[in-house]
Amino acid sequence: MPQVFFALTLATLVVVPACSYAQTSNPCPRFPVGSTVTSPLNLYSHNGVLAVNFTYQTEVAANGLTRYCFVTENGVQSPTLHVNPGDELILNLTNALPQTPANMATMPEMTMSGPSCVPGAMMTNASVNVHYHGTNVAPTCHQDEVLTTLVNAGGSYQYKILFPTDEPPGLYWYHPHIHGIAEAAVLGGASGAIIVDGIQNVNPLVAGLPYQVLIIRDNNIPGVSQPDQPAWDVSLNYVPVPYPSYTPAVINIQPGQQQFWRVLNASADTIIRLEVVYDGVPQTLSVVALDGVPTNSQDGTSKGTPIYDTQIFLPPAGRAEFVVTGPSTSVKTAQLLTLYVNTGPDGDYDPDRPLANMVASANALQPELIPAVSGPPPPARFSDLATTQPTVERQLYFSENNDTQQFFITVQGQTPKVFNVDNPPAIVTTQGSVEDWTIENRATEDHEFHIHQIHFLPLEVNGAPVSGGQYLDTINVPYWSGSGPYPRIKVRMDFRGNVSGDFVYHCHILQHEDAGMMAIIRVLPASSKTAKAVDRHEPKRKSDAAALLEGRN
Repeated sequence: MPQVFFALTLATLVVVPACSYAQTSNPCPRFPVGSTVTSPLNLYSHNGVLAVNFTYQTEVAANGLTRYCFVTENGVQSPTLHVNPGDELILNLTNALPQTPANMATMPEMTMSGPSCVPGAMMTNASVNVHYHGTNVAPTCHQDEVLTTLVNAGGSYQYKILFPTDEPPGLYWYHPHIHGIAEAAVLGGASGAIIVDGIQNVNPLVAGLPYQVLIIRDNNIPGVSQPDQPAWDVSLNYVPVPYPSYTPAVINIQPGQQQFWRVLNASADTIIRLEVVYDGVPQTLSVVALDGVPTNSQDGTSKGTPIYDTQIFLPPAGRAEFVVTGPSTSVKTAQLLTLYVNTGPDGDYDPDRPLANMVASANALQPELIPAVSGPPPPARFSDLATTQPTVERQLYFSENNDTQQFFITVQGQTPKVFNVDNPPAIVTTQGSVEDWTIENRATEDHEFHIHQIHFLPLEVNGAPVSGGQYLDTINVPYWSGSGPYPRIKVRMDFRGNVSGDFVYHCHILQHEDAGMMAIIRVLPASSKTAKAVDRHEPKRKSDAAALLEGRN
């Protein structure tokens, strides 16, 4: 896919980091500044099942910041969960937070009068649940339901996530999704990667390559705000890159070695623009997947081919998987950077800063390897979506009330309202539908559109057609300058899969989502004859089956 598209669309050794282990006095540890990056521990499914026990924990660090984490019974923090298409993930979650967590964000006023996935549970500052971001699993109790699944302090809950047999192989992730405190939990570090294995069968380029999972997170900056400081600090695999020194983490790599990097922007609020630079020269990266979908894999052949570029734009929640060639020993300075992003007059300050120094060393430990090709590519899920006639077209828009600090995502013709779980669905559709949504940004800062349970196909940016056929689950909608037309994107939504039920779409800058920028969509089962209101948890509503690099805009 040519670069003009992006301008248009704007070893086998597993190293377990010492800070992965929980301690009574330090349950959510972090690495020291300047540490060497290690990938999270990998946990794999066996015989179609991956069973894992998570305890949700918190602590207040010495600098006053509140941390949150998911920890296994062996004390491993935020492991990477590997499954195959068709597998089941059984996740047993225990909430070990105190009833009143220290320094926790204040919950918004919210009612929940309907039925709950956890009968009797009330939304509190200590509530938690788990969202399986990007996956096409059911929005029902004990699967990927975030509206009423509330696991309170001292409580336990079992998830049984059934991955579809046509789930694209790639990078997904998990994180808490309690409205009102989602930002605090993700800023605190409670997140990890999910990998649907098998990407080498779609793109053999990565077969046999050593791979690393690299997770970018953000957090508050301790102390008094300074004029030149970014809105948030960032870290790489829990190695802090703090303001003002920006001391980078360290990635050791064998000289000239090709590696497959699977990068997740698990930031609550920070937009990332990645670049790899050797002695001032940006390196070309071979992008193999975005948002869990292999690139150029939806043309009917089910085979993927790379996208080549020097920069990769990652909104909060965005993922990119790419091949990088390590520096030679003659390179003096090799860095992984995030570049400045102009998020608008009212947006956050996301400046240039290094994430990691890349050190070429013949003694660098070999990461785990991507397996060899084991079979033909799986069937493509979306291959005919681009040519499918939409059943309906809708217009939505992001807006803000600066006086009240309220944020909205609104269907054209409806009244803007902040999110409440008792709000009726803003959109009702039927399983099997294909819809075109045009989404405007009427605010003077960037917003990031995300919808649960499905991917979408970008069609237009500000009226200009987008080519390439790359499917996403999160996309940047650029800020409005304050005059002239509102920036807008047009995307094709695919409701033809097995998903039915109530789920949400929202801005994935979680500060905005917590402040109200979220709404409910109801997908009625294909057997429904009319778009009637159905109780959110009626058994009959369950699933029938148990350039976007550069701006993504």
